[in-house]
Formats: sequence, structure tokens, C-alpha cells
Amino acid sequence: MTSPRSLHSPSIRPLILIAALAGLALANHALAQAKEGQPPAPKQPAPGKTAVTTDADLPVHTYKIEGKASDFFLSDKPFKDFTAKVKADIESDIAKYDIQDRTTLQGYYGVLQMIALLDGRLEEGAALVEKIRDLEQKESKKLMTGQTFTAYAAAKKAGATDKAAMDKTFKDTLRKNVSALPWDVVREDVTAAKGRAEMMSKELIIGQIKGGLDPIVEKAGGELSSDFARGLVSMRAMTDVLLPLQPAVAEVFTGIIGANSKKMTDNWTAKLVTLSENDKGTPVVVCIWDSGVDTSLFTGQLYVNPKEQANGKDDDGNGFIDDVNGIAFDLESNRTPELLHATKELKSPLALVESNTKGMSDVQANVDSPEAAALKKYMSGLKSDEVKSFIEDLGLYGNYSHGTHVAGIAAAGNPFARLLPCRLTFDYHTIPLLTPTEEYSRRTAKSYADAVTYMKAAGVRVVNMSWGGSFKDIEEALEKKGVGKTPEERAAVAKKLFDIEKDGLEAAMMSAPEILFVVAAGNGDNDNAFVQFIPSGFNLPNMITVGAVDRSGKATGFTTFGKNVKMYANGYEVESYVPGGKKFKYSGTSMASPNVANLAAKLITLNPKLTPKQTIDMMFKGADPMEGHSELLVINPKKSIGLSGQN
Repeated sequence: MTSPRSLHSPSIRPLILIAALAGLALANHALAQAKEGQPPAPKQPAPGKTAVTTDADLPVHTYKIEGKASDFFLSDKPFKDFTAKVKADIESDIAKYDIQDRTTLQGYYGVLQMIALLDGRLEEGAALVEKIRDLEQKESKKLMTGQTFTAYAAAKKAGATDKAAMDKTFKDTLRKNVSALPWDVVREDVTAAKGRAEMMSKELIIGQIKGGLDPIVEKAGGELSSDFARGLVSMRAMTDVLLPLQPAVAEVFTGIIGANSKKMTDNWTAKLVTLSENDKGTPVVVCIWDSGVDTSLFTGQLYVNPKEQANGKDDDGNGFIDDVNGIAFDLESNRTPELLHATKELKSPLALVESNTKGMSDVQANVDSPEAAALKKYMSGLKSDEVKSFIEDLGLYGNYSHGTHVAGIAAAGNPFARLLPCRLTFDYHTIPLLTPTEEYSRRTAKSYADAVTYMKAAGVRVVNMSWGGSFKDIEEALEKKGVGKTPEERAAVAKKLFDIEKDGLEAAMMSAPEILFVVAAGNGDNDNAFVQFIPSGFNLPNMITVGAVDRSGKATGFTTFGKNVKMYANGYEVESYVPGGKKFKYSGTSMASPNVANLAAKLITLNPKLTPKQTIDMMFKGADPMEGHSELLVINPKKSIGLSGQN
């Protein structure tokens, strides 16, 4: 929706067709190193520069575009002139501002690298690769940064005019360099890059521009802001230079994966604890504050409101109709009785979208399944005018399935869990249906307060929140809807609306000190404080923010970080239910968060007297240090429950 809400799981997100998808370094970020209780001191701005400490402080530029963005994108001189202006503005911003965020700097250097690639200035591009790599602290990303660029530069330097010779040099260089890297470290990045290479097409790129940027440019009278402009430049580099390389990338990475086909070390499963009805447990109400839940899958594990009946009436007079098992809010933050998001707006049959969603997840995880094969075939036949519908269908299915998947993880192995769905409705459309307004933001803030009031009355002890948003989300939504005559005006409106919703959500959570809120950090591989991500960036005594590791215990490439992200759990290829009862594997901090909520609920089940702080302390005491980052901790359910004197 147009408030700062977005589902976290990258498994069900549309493709982002920028240079990073080809293995080049665009917006790769560092893993926070701050130790618990010792946040880094504020950095003094460089002499003569203005400090930038949040993304709201970044300068915004606008660019004039003649005609449709999709036509302009394919032009020659007009696009070259446009690219030159984008380059000049980025270089000027870097010179004038002390941007105190690795994410943003890497992103800026990444776009400059793409421009150098477009212009054939490979030495300059190589220097930019090194700048991006120097900013990187995640070992896997540092190692993989610029691998495609390096191989391409080697092929160009070889001077072969024959395409076959060029391809051979490119593949040989890429194969040699990536094969030399430690497989256990780069596995995730190589696998994901292979999957993206297999799904890439010009029609897909043009289709996203038609569906996403054409309407924006039309509403803005031919103008485009710098955020979208930088993405457009990267897409052009992808189309002109990198797209022809993707079959070779897929081939090389398929071979490397095959040569390292050993299974990932599973350091996760043995740590899990399954309770039985014979254990001395007390029922615990766990709220799944998410996109909706298929309650038919959790018979016996649902919260039940004894004063309500499913009869179309508000029997208990609490303002919610038919809230037998939980509550829900529609796209406009109005109350609705439906606990599961409808699928009637799908443009393709539900079975096809479900298959495509699973296929997308399987391709990204290098799972050779019928759904993966079908997805590749389906996407290869997509025309640009069909891309928008394809992406929106995946987004709608995400709304339909996300909350149920999260609920299954939160309740696993705990017969005492009583799930209470609290459904939010997220806008899956490329261009939002609703225009952000103060009235709407205040209604959204009130829905947060009403939801938490309901949770308190229902005796909720643990809440999982695998969603969030930022100031930028609202600012971009305003641009998509043509609001604001200038970037400055739009930013001012966005800040006002964002603050209303942020303050409302924070106040609602603070009003329930007896409830533990477990929050997904996010999947942007960025700093949740700099991007003002909520609720991930809140610092509340009754809240814990969760990052994602894989089953081996290594931080995933997508996990957002921040000085308050000190607890991690498995968020890679986590299996759980989707509506209807099938099981899919999704990845994301959306999946890591309910793993922590699951442990918290089990601890409270076994000791109902635990406070949120005591529960958090118990999880920290039993946690294991993350490999390579001893100051960051990965939950160990078996240890934590053992420390509690139970099980």
C-alpha cells in the first residue's frame, strides 16, 4: 500500500533488473560490526563537506525526458546526454557531501561503473570496482564484486573481433576467477547469479520500464527523479552490454555449482526443539501481524474469541465483525473480517501463479524442479506488454501466501501456540492504487493502535512482524502518483506522512510492554538506521530485530543490518505452508523473524512468567556466535530452552 509497508521475502519479490543482477557491484553493503551496547561514535563530516546521516538528507535531482520513458530508453544521443547529466550529478554529490553510509556510496559508484561500461572506459570501470570492493565487509560480496566486469574487460582487452573468441575468453576468465574462490563463502551469490542470468531478457527489462516508469514520467510532465534515473542508466548498461553475456554467465556458474555439488553444512536443524502435548506447557497467543493467514491449516493452534461467532455481526461489541480467530484491515486501513488476502484480482490462474512463484524460488536456489523449468519457459515467452501483469500477479500471490508461510514457521513444533492473525493489506501494484495523504496516514496510524489494543485484550505474548517500510517508500509513491511540483516539496510531504505513521506504530508498540515484538530486519542488504526502516530500526525494550543466516550459520547476502540487529536465525530456503496446504521454501528475514518468534513462544509456553526482557535475555544467553562475526549471535533453541531448566 502507499504507507511504508512492504513484505520482506525476496523469494516473492519481482526481479530488480539492475547491474547487480549480473554480478557487478551495485549497492552492496557492509555487515555492521558494532558490538552490543557499544554503538559507533557519530562520524565527523569531512572538511568542507556536508554530512549526510540518513537517506532523507541526500540531494535529489530531476531529469527531463522527452516522450515515453520506454522509447527514450532506446534512443541514442538523447540517452547519452541524459547519462552524462546523471554522471555529473553523482560526481558532484560525492564531492560536496560526506555520505556516511556504505550502501549509498557503493550504489553511486555502481552507477558510475555502469556508465563507464556503456562508454567503453574499462580502466575507469575497473577503478570503480575497487572502490566498491573496498567499501564491502561481507566476505562473499567482496569476493564476488566485479567478477562479471573483470571477465568482460579481459575479453575486450584480448582484442578478438570474433564473437566466439570473445565468449571463450569471457567464460574462461570468469570460470577461472570464480572457481578459485572459497565455495562455502560464495555459494549463495553464485547460485543467485546463475538463476538471475537464466531469467534475464530484454522484453523483461523493457516491460518493467513500460509498467513502472512510463506512468511516472507522464504524470510528472516528462520529469524523472534521480533515484529512478540511476536505475534507468543501469538498465541500459544491462541491455546493451551485460544481457548478451548472461547465457555465458549461466553456463559458467552451472559448471561451478556442479563441481561443488556438496550439500550445505546444516548447523541449524539439530538445534531445533519440538514440544509435545506431554510437555508441561501453557497455551501462548502468538500474533501473526502480516498479510493474512489461511486459518484452515492450523486447526487446534488458533486463538479463539469465545464471545464472537462467524455470523456477520460484532457479537462482543469490540468494533470487529466475525473476529473469531483474529482481525484484518483492508488497503485503506479500514476493518474487514477476511483474514486471508483474496486472489480474485489475479490476471492469470491461481495454479499458474503459484507454480511461477515456486519456480522463481527454485531457480534462485538452483533447485532443478518442474516448476523452475516451466518458469524459465514462461518468462522466455513474455512480451514487454505482459511483464507488468506478471510482476503484479507475483506480488498479489505474495500477499496471499506470505502470512501463512510465516505462521507455519512461528507455530512449528509447538502444540501450545495459539495463532492470532492480524492482517494488513499491501499494495502489489506497480503504480499504487492510493495516493498518500495525511488523512490516510492518520487512519493507518490509528489502525496500528487499534491492532495493538486488540492484541492486549486477547492476551497476546509474542507478535511477529515480517514487514516494514521507509521514508523513501512514501516519497517514491508520491512521485508515482504525480504528487509534488518539485523534489523538495515531495520530500517535505513524504516526511510529514512518514512521521505520522512511524510515530503511530512506535507508540502502539510501546503501549504494550508486556508483549514481545519480533521484527524482521529487512532484505535490502543495507543499514536500517540510514534508510529509516520501520519497525526494523526502532529501539524498544520489548522488541528484537532479526537478521538472516543460512543453515550453515553464515549471514545471507540479502540481510539488512544495523546496530540493533544483533540476533540472527535461519532465513534461507525455509520450508512452510502456503494457503491450501502445500509447502514451499522461501528465503528472507521474513522467515528468520518467525524462527525467533517460535523460540520466544516456546520459552513463554514453558515459563509463562517470563517478561519480554527476560525472554530476550534467555535467547541471547543460549545463542551461538556467528561465524566470522563473534559479536553477532545466532539463536540456538536447544541451548536457550535448556538454560530455562525445561525440556
